[in-house]
Amino acid sequence: MNTLQAGLRLAAPSEVRFAGTVVSAPRFFYGSRTHAMHEAFNVRGDGGSRVEIVDNVGLAPQVPVIVGDRIAVQGELVPQTRYGPLVHWTHHDPDHHHQDGFIDLRGKRYA
Repeated sequence: MNTLQAGLRLAAPSEVRFAGTVVSAPRFFYGSRTHAMHEAFNVRGDGGSRVEIVDNVGLAPQVPVIVGDRIAVQGELVPQTRYGPLVHWTHHDPDHHHQDGFIDLRGKRYA
C-alpha cells in the first residue's frame, strides 16, 4: 500500500491510502465501459497533490461530499491519464480482482 505521493511517482497503477480535502463538487456520469453510474470529485491530498476520485455508485453508496470535507481514501491510483491522476476502486470488488477500497467521511465508511 502506497501513500498518494509515492503512488504518483510510479508509472503503473498502484494501491494507495491517503487523506485529503474535497476541492470540487461531485459530478455524476454513466460509465460506458462499466454500464454503471459514477461519482467524481477532486481532492487535494495532504501532501498538496490534486487527484480525481471516481467512485462507482452502482457498487457502493453515493458519498455525500461537499467542498471542504476532509476524507480518507483507499483505492487504485492511476497516475497518468489524459485528465491527470485518478483514484478508482474506492469500494468493494465483487470479483476480488482488486483490494477493496473505501472512502471515509464524517465517521462513516463508504465501501
